[in-house]
Amino acid sequence: MSVSSVSPRDTRTLAKIKALLERVDITLDEHLDYVCAVFDDEDEPIATGSAFGSTLRCFAVDPAHQGEGLLNEIITHLMENRLERGFSHLFVYTKPGSAKFFKDLGFTEIASVPGYLIFLENRKTGFSDYLRQLAAQKRPGRAAAVVMNANPFTLGHRWLVEQAAGENDVVHLFMLSENAGPIPAAVRHRLVRAGVADLPNVVCHETGEYLISSATFPGYFLKSEERVLQAQARLDTALFLQIAEVLGIEARYLGSEPRSVVTGIYNEVLSQTLPAHGIACRILPRRELPDGRIISASAVRQAIHDADLDSATDMLPETTLDYFRSPEAAPIVAAIRRAQNVVHH
Repeated sequence: MSVSSVSPRDTRTLAKIKALLERVDITLDEHLDYVCAVFDDEDEPIATGSAFGSTLRCFAVDPAHQGEGLLNEIITHLMENRLERGFSHLFVYTKPGSAKFFKDLGFTEIASVPGYLIFLENRKTGFSDYLRQLAAQKRPGRAAAVVMNANPFTLGHRWLVEQAAGENDVVHLFMLSENAGPIPAAVRHRLVRAGVADLPNVVCHETGEYLISSATFPGYFLKSEERVLQAQARLDTALFLQIAEVLGIEARYLGSEPRSVVTGIYNEVLSQTLPAHGIACRILPRRELPDGRIISASAVRQAIHDADLDSATDMLPETTLDYFRSPEAAPIVAAIRRAQNVVHH
């Protein structure tokens, strides 16, 4: 029996794969760009696996066929598929009970959330190499951290960084690397760097794959949305603690988001966990404009979507505003206007 790809248009087969996953207490992840399976003589899927970007996910083997080496074939097939698509650095999130299987295939544990999941990669020194790169940029004095998506960089982001920069000797500003939504990561990073260029004690870093986004984090083996968010936040915290140790970070600054369940859970987990490790957790209220509007990247994207950027000019630093008014930004502006929902990115 060989491994075959499954077309996203093959709804009949995907329904069977969904049923197979459910038999082993897993749901079909909504973030997938490749699905494969092994079929029996009656064309029924008996093993399956999927991928999204550099992550492997959604594995299942029919209980009647376990012990036949099918999962090994699935993983090998997925790794070859990812390599063909340009992904050589791969990641797996899995239940603690399945971690040994992946370690036997050469994956190395990065971090874990006891009772929930283990996060692994296929490079023995991937995360440790990343930490060494960060350590080379360590500066003397009291250090703080800010982590942001900045989609795009606003005066609210700038204000949060300013508060951290004014209260600490150095601020390590981590920019999420994932491409999510119509504004590419490279553009987001450029606008962040331009927006803080006048703050000499701010050091910008890209997160790579090591601080987790909602799109790359798979919750398919957790039972509820709240458990998914809790696990994601706790894993993110476990990774951040290792980063904080090498950079000597003593405080992390967060923006409040009273309307966001996701941010609320993240902030709660961080505020409960970081102080126990000697790191202060500063949650600052969102910056408001004189007319009471809260500065938000969502509002900026909505203004661009509605061809009304002028309504959001008081939310943006000149560097971001100049970019979106330039001819260079035209393709991204067009993509934002085509998007059905620009609020949740």
